[in-house]
Amino acid sequence: MRNRKQNGTLIRIGDRWYVRYWERRSIGGAVERKRVTHQLGLVTTRGKRPPADIMTEAERHMATVNSGTVPAERIVTIGDFVERVYLPWTEEHKRPSTAKGYRDIWEDHLKPLCGQAWLKDTRTYHVQGWLNQIGVGKLSRNTLKHVKSVISGIFTLSKQQDYFQGENPARDTAINPKAAEPQETYAYTLEEIQNILALLPEPTATAFAVAAFMGLRHGEIQGLLWENYRDGELYVSRSIWNGRITDPKTRKGRAPVPVIRSLAERLEIHRLRSGNPAAGPIFANAAGKPLALSSVVNRVILPKLNRCEHCGRPELDHQNTDHEYKRDGSIPEWHGWHAARRGLGSNLYRLGLPDMVIQRILRHANVSTTATYYIKTAADDVRNAMAKLENHITASAQNRAGTADEQPPTISPAIQ
Repeated sequence: MRNRKQNGTLIRIGDRWYVRYWERRSIGGAVERKRVTHQLGLVTTRGKRPPADIMTEAERHMATVNSGTVPAERIVTIGDFVERVYLPWTEEHKRPSTAKGYRDIWEDHLKPLCGQAWLKDTRTYHVQGWLNQIGVGKLSRNTLKHVKSVISGIFTLSKQQDYFQGENPARDTAINPKAAEPQETYAYTLEEIQNILALLPEPTATAFAVAAFMGLRHGEIQGLLWENYRDGELYVSRSIWNGRITDPKTRKGRAPVPVIRSLAERLEIHRLRSGNPAAGPIFANAAGKPLALSSVVNRVILPKLNRCEHCGRPELDHQNTDHEYKRDGSIPEWHGWHAARRGLGSNLYRLGLPDMVIQRILRHANVSTTATYYIKTAADDVRNAMAKLENHITASAQNRAGTADEQPPTISPAIQ
């Protein structure tokens, strides 16, 4: 269908100027001719006629409308594009956990604000307005960065698919600088790891030992196979998340991981207890399928770690007692499977291993990830470092004083 050239009609609604015109747009997948009202700017003069800057903006906008740079079937709302194009694309090209995170951000934060906005008409100030509204809440700085990243990803894909023309409108936006700092992540100490292992039954204890002494991710532990355990090393060939099997997160994630002696002994006992299998999941349920570690947390780990200080009973089984539940503070708290991975990085660092070696053990794509997120410095580390500095300064001062005392006195030529 041939597009007719339109000049548009300038109108004022409240304190804003708009241009109104006709445009063919995709509504629910069907192309329809719709009456469109596009905002141009605020009313800044008292006259009834729009000022020159509003006229110029109207001409610029109508030029893009008349040029038909975006095909009619691709003139859609952001909601239509995200749900029909973007989210299916993420499910196909991203890891399942990543795709779920993107969908959650869309449903929880973005859809109510911009689902009905037209994709091709979105500008930087629109995106900044959405981020400002979302930033009013109590979300952390990292969460706001993730929201902005999803917006940017939406418009990157829309440009690639010819739904949007121009610069990505998320590019020059900013998140709330006063947003809360992200909470510090946790890393188990060696003492905490040993205490937890002593409390957990099998095979949960061995699964936790794999996380703590090999640094494997939650999904990688679920995906471990006996046929990939050989020559003192475990080869990570797959990952399982919510029942979906995927490849390891990165190419380096496929590297073999050495198994230390204490863990090897646990694995051998676990293999014998399981019927000495040569293949199949290392951690299997009664049906022989990979054991869901998320259910293990609720069924086994939390009841073992969250016990009453007075009677030793689990928190969930404490209703019929004659005293108030108080958690036993001598038992380490559960901070998730990934805290064991961070613990391995931090514990290796305290033993003096270089960052590059720890990176290879944890199989990160780059060493900056290891240093930034997986090496936690405890207060004792800081105190010990400052004590070493103090001792070094004291020793240096003593050496200088001793050197000065050993120097012979200088005799002036006049006295000679």
